[in-house]
Amino acid sequence: MALTRSRAAARRRRWTAVLGATALAVAGGALAAPAGATTTSQPVEFQTRCVPPPIAGIPPITGTTTAEITVDKASPKVGETVTVTYTITKPAASNPVDLALPADIMTPSGKVVLGGAQSGAVTVNGPKKNPPVPGKGSFPAFSMTGTFTVTQAGSITLSPGDYNIHTSYLMELDTPCTVLTPPAPVSETVVASPVTSPNTRALSLDTASGDPGVRVTVNGSKFTPLTEVTVVGRAGAAETADRMTVTTDSEGSFAARLKVNDVATTGIVAYEGAAWDPDKGAGPAAYKVVVPAPPNSQTITAAVTAGELSMTQAGDAVELSSVDFGQGGAATGDLRTVTVKDFRGGPAGWSLTGKVTDFTGTGGSIGAGNLSWTPACTAKAGSPSACAAGSSGPVGSGGATLASTPNGALTGGEFTIDAGLSLDVPAFTAPGSYAGVLTLTLS
Repeated sequence: MALTRSRAAARRRRWTAVLGATALAVAGGALAAPAGATTTSQPVEFQTRCVPPPIAGIPPITGTTTAEITVDKASPKVGETVTVTYTITKPAASNPVDLALPADIMTPSGKVVLGGAQSGAVTVNGPKKNPPVPGKGSFPAFSMTGTFTVTQAGSITLSPGDYNIHTSYLMELDTPCTVLTPPAPVSETVVASPVTSPNTRALSLDTASGDPGVRVTVNGSKFTPLTEVTVVGRAGAAETADRMTVTTDSEGSFAARLKVNDVATTGIVAYEGAAWDPDKGAGPAAYKVVVPAPPNSQTITAAVTAGELSMTQAGDAVELSSVDFGQGGAATGDLRTVTVKDFRGGPAGWSLTGKVTDFTGTGGSIGAGNLSWTPACTAKAGSPSACAAGSSGPVGSGGATLASTPNGALTGGEFTIDAGLSLDVPAFTAPGSYAGVLTLTLS
């Protein structure tokens, strides 16, 4: 009889544990949003209904959930991939039993709802990771991540959607949670811009110099067909009074006879539209107005030769800090300094991007998306261009921008680019050395 009572007590303890695990599945917790993600997000509240598995004997739980959505790119271009993080910051329920719940028993998944310029849903998943929860204690937050590809330009809204918690404690159970009045409030908005085609417009002159009042033949190609183009002289970055308009032929070409009077003219440009736009223009093509020298004088000339766009780096190996097995966390280090020299002297800026492979070792691999960076860029004094550091956040196999300079009337300079690196190593990654390859591309 004593043995029978002992078995009955053990059975009660077992079902009490299942009850606690199921309650945790309603609102479980683990990770916060990725550090350094560029975001304009805000927390939102919405009503949810979570249905525990029938075996738990717990009725559906209806309550207020607080959540926040963040992205790694607030201003993507069409065709780019955006990483989305859906974080439940305040679940609708807490642990209803006195039994403490163990760590790392649940795996969340869910959807983020897209609206505005692009519709659909983003599938997000979280790691099997949560801290222990004391009896009757509050549940911690948990996060889920996923990606989507931008297909439409404009404002794209992101709202929290339904989610599910899968628990692995004594048995495998699922607890689906639904938004009572969909869609939930908008937590994040990204503004997508269209992909701009590379500017292939070109300009050439039949001569590089001439007396005041001489006409120079200006040949243009790869402009928009049957479009009006302004052909104008340049004195440095300013336009002169020497100008004319022509219309391109069916292939986007033209030939203009521009009369150049201004002795300050140093070049000639051509562009579509009402004003100079480096994305819709070409040039400057160098031109010099030759002023006859007075008697008993000497003309002294000098030339500045255009150079190239180049990149060098201080080394090709980065050693990150170590992390402990069972603890995991951030393995940190610094990118070897990169120097970009833009000695072209034209109107085009440049972009330096990077992408990384998975980190592989004898014990397995760590995903490329676990590597994040915090870029910094400094322009050498006197450089015509200002350097913009890329956004902090994941690098991943899809790539991210490390630094860039904009187009302008005159661009160029020397730039020093650095970045802090952080590899998020899961807690129970097998001991050993893991290596990945970061490839930088300058264009």
